[in-house]
Amino acid sequence: MARLLHNLIIFLIRLALQIKVAGYWSLIYAYCGVCTSVALLKLWWSIVLRPTTVFQWAVRETPPACLNDTSLGTHCYVRIKESGLRFHYVAAGERGKPLMLFLHGFPEFWFSWRYQLREFKSEFRVVAIDMRGYGESDLPVSTESYRFEHLVTDVKDIVEYLGYNRCCLVGHDWGGTVAWLFAIYYPEMVTKLIVLNCPHPSVFADYAVRHPSQLLKCSHFFFFQLPRFPELMLSIDDFKAVKALFTSRSTGIGRKGRWLTVEEMEAYLYALSQPGALTGALNYYRNIFRYKCIRLSQGEGFLIQTPFRRIRGHVSRTCLTERTICSPLQPRCSTGPALTL
Repeated sequence: MARLLHNLIIFLIRLALQIKVAGYWSLIYAYCGVCTSVALLKLWWSIVLRPTTVFQWAVRETPPACLNDTSLGTHCYVRIKESGLRFHYVAAGERGKPLMLFLHGFPEFWFSWRYQLREFKSEFRVVAIDMRGYGESDLPVSTESYRFEHLVTDVKDIVEYLGYNRCCLVGHDWGGTVAWLFAIYYPEMVTKLIVLNCPHPSVFADYAVRHPSQLLKCSHFFFFQLPRFPELMLSIDDFKAVKALFTSRSTGIGRKGRWLTVEEMEAYLYALSQPGALTGALNYYRNIFRYKCIRLSQGEGFLIQTPFRRIRGHVSRTCLTERTICSPLQPRCSTGPALTL
């Protein structure tokens, strides 16, 4: 009788877990369906307004001159033995000086750090990398290749290849997520951490679960789960959606005098228009729901022990507000003020 009761309890627990998993994926795919419907309506409307130009876009064959500006640094490549991937990076400043490593976000590449490369090269060995799937770095095809542990290991391998065992780590957006995780798992390799527009991963996950409105602000997370269609939507009308990401009021550069020049916009389009470039960038998102989340909310081992600075844009649409993020962040970080611009 006791054995029968034990087996019944195990069965009920497994059934509950399966129902939970099924519900989890049902919600994800349902929201993906909603986002797809909205995107299809936008596509239909674009076809009505501009039937001859919607499905026209051009691969930029020649890099604009700004990408070869020698004042930004030297273009270099490294092939990591463990992963077999080749990474492209731009480096400036004297060898031997402290390393400052820059990790970009979506949909960017090393060029996003051009101002910082010029600003800090007198005091640091500054290095801005093309993360896997971006720019001139290799683009793994499998979504599994963009798991968090692979992205964190990339940073570790590159730092060691450069001849350092520590660095000042700067990350924005997806690069910020990787920077947080790197500081958690390799605190001895980070002298200082600077994160732009990216909350602590566990803070974001905990808040999003409790506040569904935050998920609405991140609807692109769900839309990007679809195969091929997001690439199409970002490409149509000669990458109009990509241009909007950099120029619109909600996601683009809002400060007057800092808007992208035509040449700078072409630099981003050159990188993102290459075959497979958009797929590599979107695979970061497509990995989010497919693997078990890294548990970061418990245990002193997941605290950020490194001195850090967190910077967020004043009108960031997807980042959590200062009030919602500061309080839960404190137990996870030993030190580090926030700065809102």
